[in-house]
Amino acid sequence: SGHVQLPPPQNVSLLSKDFAMILTWAPGEGSPPDVTYTVRYERDDSQDKWIKVPHCKNISRSFCNLTCALSNFYIRVRARVKAVWGRSRSPWVQSQSKDYYSDVELAPPVLTLSVREDSIRVSASFPLPTCVENLTWKYDLNLWKAGSEDKKKYEGYFRKDTVTINTTALRGNYCLSARAVYESINLKHSEFSQPVCVLLNHRG
Repeated sequence: SGHVQLPPPQNVSLLSKDFAMILTWAPGEGSPPDVTYTVRYERDDSQDKWIKVPHCKNISRSFCNLTCALSNFYIRVRARVKAVWGRSRSPWVQSQSKDYYSDVELAPPVLTLSVREDSIRVSASFPLPTCVENLTWKYDLNLWKAGSEDKKKYEGYFRKDTVTINTTALRGNYCLSARAVYESINLKHSEFSQPVCVLLNHRG
């Protein structure tokens, strides 16, 4: 057809990061600056049936968030991407396969504290894609006196739970930190969040 073959995308990789499944790639060497990309994915249980991803058709960015396009979080998927420029198309380039359930990587939760007279109420929020809101996310919480290694652990709270800690006996500067937890084939957890510290029962 006389069309120049477009260079295919490079470094195509399906990665799981911060609760999301994202296909990333780099432009092929010598790609025109205004090249666009189209992504599809297939499930392990229906191979050779490539499913279109409407929000990743003719896009100029070099990533596609597939999380909410997946119809099943327990089945391995792989994705592929091709470059498009005018009427030219590159060959498809395929990623490795992953499944959200066992491969998901977690981000630390964000803690919100409300300090009362004799208690602290702590809640943890996660930056979740809407479609995975109902999976059973949990979190663990640590409480310790600043400078001490001795941590009190509160484990296995559901994401929407608030933890109430009685502070009547606590005096001084106390810190809290949490991690997201997800029970898949094995127990997965995020790093602990940056500590948040509060001064308790401060007299004077």
